[in-house]
Amino acid sequence: MSVDSRRNGRLALAFHTLFVIFLLAPLVVIILVAFTPKGYLSYPTAGFSLRWFREILERPDFIDAFYHSLNLGIVSATLATLLSIPAALALARFRFAGREFLNGLFLSPLMIPHIVLGVAFLRFFSEIGIGGTFASLVLAHVIIVMPYTLRLVLAAVMGLDRETERAAVSLGANPFTSFRRITLPQMLPGVAGGWMLAFITSFDELTMTVFVASPSNTTLPVKMYNYIEQTIDPLLASVSTVIIVLTVAFMLVLDRFYGLDRVLSGKG
Repeated sequence: MSVDSRRNGRLALAFHTLFVIFLLAPLVVIILVAFTPKGYLSYPTAGFSLRWFREILERPDFIDAFYHSLNLGIVSATLATLLSIPAALALARFRFAGREFLNGLFLSPLMIPHIVLGVAFLRFFSEIGIGGTFASLVLAHVIIVMPYTLRLVLAAVMGLDRETERAAVSLGANPFTSFRRITLPQMLPGVAGGWMLAFITSFDELTMTVFVASPSNTTLPVKMYNYIEQTIDPLLASVSTVIIVLTVAFMLVLDRFYGLDRVLSGKG
């Protein structure tokens, strides 16, 4: 029994090691290519240079696109989270006609191809006269990221201890005070996790955004997609490396001060 356990343990360790290598290998190659001194994609490279990182600073269009994606991700994730909190409370605590329909409606963007959503949003926004605006981008992104916030917030609500809420009400707290002082702090890990996943999804969204974005509201993924259609050089590798580094740094800080397991599981 112990021999089999050790054998299974070594096999599982080898499998997970290969799986991690498989996932990280493309990222490592991109990072190495970003340091090439040559004017074209090459790996392995003859030396290391910061040429293409300096090139980013000389391309204000990429910097503007980054800030557009950052603002869009923050606004979309925040609005989706604010909508998900009352929706999760209603779905978890009440039984009413159409409850399952609403639950399916909120999660339906996960089942619809983003290219279909992009065409639909393009036509709809053009009809109502807001096509290509930042507001249309926010509205479209809120719809596609809300399922991520809703699932984690809903998981957090399902695990709440309602006795503390009843105790607060019995001691004279009004419903708003009970929610602000008791319910919301218990939901916070799920809310934070949902916001984080929504932000990442919004920041990285390309397929749908290609149809909705305009030259004045171009996100970083759309900018990179348009750039690679015209030329192939290590600039995109350097931009990707910067994004990878920023993402890893954000995750490390979040894990250090709060814990990724708590955020992603929605548990307090």
